[in-house]
Amino acid sequence: MNPDFMRYFYTLLAFALILASIGCNQAIENSRKSQAILEMKRATDFHSYSQPEEAVVTHLNWNASVNFEDRIIRATATYDIDVSATAERILLDCVDLTIEAVTVDGESVDWSLGPEQPFIGQPLSVPVNGASKRISIQYASSPSAGALLWVEGAQPFLFTQSQAILARTWIPCQDSPGIRFTYEAHVDVPVGTMALMSATNPTVQSADGHYDFRMDQPIPSYLLALAVGNVEFRSVGPHTGVYAVPELIDAAEYEFGEMEALLVAAENLYGKYAWERYDLLVLPAAFPFGGMENPRLTFATPTIIAGDRSLVSLVAHELAHSWSGNLVTNSTWDDFWLNEGFTVYFEQRIMEAVFGREISEMLATLSYQGLVDEVDEIMDTNPDDTHLKLHLQNRNPDDGMTAIAYDKGYFFIRLIEETVGREGFDAFLKAYFTEHAFTVMDTDRFITYLKENLLNTEDRLMAVNLDAWIFGAGLPENCPEVRSERIEQVDANLTAWEANQIGTEELPWADWVYQERYRFLSNLDDSTSAVRMKELDLAWSISSTGNNEVLFAWLEQSIRSTYSPSYDRLENFLINVGRRKFLTPLYRAMIETDQKEMALAIYKQARPNYHSVATGTMDELLEIE
Repeated sequence: MNPDFMRYFYTLLAFALILASIGCNQAIENSRKSQAILEMKRATDFHSYSQPEEAVVTHLNWNASVNFEDRIIRATATYDIDVSATAERILLDCVDLTIEAVTVDGESVDWSLGPEQPFIGQPLSVPVNGASKRISIQYASSPSAGALLWVEGAQPFLFTQSQAILARTWIPCQDSPGIRFTYEAHVDVPVGTMALMSATNPTVQSADGHYDFRMDQPIPSYLLALAVGNVEFRSVGPHTGVYAVPELIDAAEYEFGEMEALLVAAENLYGKYAWERYDLLVLPAAFPFGGMENPRLTFATPTIIAGDRSLVSLVAHELAHSWSGNLVTNSTWDDFWLNEGFTVYFEQRIMEAVFGREISEMLATLSYQGLVDEVDEIMDTNPDDTHLKLHLQNRNPDDGMTAIAYDKGYFFIRLIEETVGREGFDAFLKAYFTEHAFTVMDTDRFITYLKENLLNTEDRLMAVNLDAWIFGAGLPENCPEVRSERIEQVDANLTAWEANQIGTEELPWADWVYQERYRFLSNLDDSTSAVRMKELDLAWSISSTGNNEVLFAWLEQSIRSTYSPSYDRLENFLINVGRRKFLTPLYRAMIETDQKEMALAIYKQARPNYHSVATGTMDELLEIE
């Protein structure tokens, strides 16, 4: 046979085999992608347009410029994506974003925004195919973006609050807790300010206002965070530090000086901290929450700076989220209890390890009191909202951020621990975090995991009664009992004081820690007279307390007792503090005591200082259009 022909034949054969191999490898790669995408989202998320079974983001490169004068962020969001072989589009969530240009693998494409729906905004549809690798979106945020609060004054400040579904108001994204991605960012801010994100962070201000960030661990979009302001950094441990404005940095350094001990206690309980550093940023008082567990950088309200480290349980809570929530994340907002119930349990265990069982049980007792009150309130309006597994379709997921997810979830987890024993439960929980690290979890899959690995006998299942806790209304009869002798003594003092059996100056107020003082004030009878409130104030100067939890309880009772000497402090507090946990009960107390005009007058001054998370709740409460 002709040698040239043979060489030609074998060349063709080799080429054919290479093509076949490429086709096979491509088929394997497509199959791998499809499987990864299918596993990405096991439960339906009614609060996101994203369809990760078609196409999903895996990495974000964010280039942004922050403009305080216009209150706008101008940015380009570039995503690496995984697509199924048959994909024709990738969907992202948007609210009030101005989309200026979109490219796919460097080529301009025709994109579209779909109809807007309440709460969830519009879908941004970008055409892709099975070979697409990257999309890039140039856009600008709105001055009224729901996640952003631009704090005015001599030292302007910007911070974001993305949870639950507000990330889409400052960046186009697949805004579902069931979708995780890594990110890097390059941000320009005014000279004289520092930019910080839920990522690697600077510790000194840059000379030119440019900052670079990396987050190598995959996170959901609600953990995207940005803050910009004139802040300083102080280290408080090998892996921990605090950021605050110059006038607060000394107080913050002292207040949070025990963070490293909290971190070590957490690691001793449930395994190695997975995020390298744990730092904390003290935000302006307008921040609507106590804290937000942004990875590597907890955002915290200044209202927990009491001068005596008495409110660090909030830090323990946000730190615990580094495992429950950030490491293993609720798949949808209907499964929110999987984040918060475990976190409250973990928080209590950290507090017990560092400060002792006596302190943690006082905290648990206060949690139980608040839970019972909230369960009673919700049962009167919507009993289904007292289920751990929620049904929030067509509703704002913020509706699920009640004591149910936090404290009913905690007592459910505590019941499991008490049923199987602490040693066995700790081994289970440590394995749970390890096996599901950087993944998502929904209620049904958790139940299966729980039955297979812990509640694996009929006796244990019957003792816990999963259905009653997870799918039932109210608080089940087998709720664990919490007992604190110190709280019981406070209650005894309160009963004696209200019955005039002991005088005001005989109360051991000076010896009480904040939990005891809070219990006393929050359990005062609503009919307590202004005269008796004056007695307490003269004896113990409660109106001038520096502990905001105690002050909040005092102000609420002052409203109900119409103790007007506290009203100036009340007005100042409501104008300058935006923490929703405090705002809602105080404004509600004014409404319920026929003092709504005072509430409206204060709110008119205070509203511009509040974040949208707070104004949404207060507008509805005060019936403001």
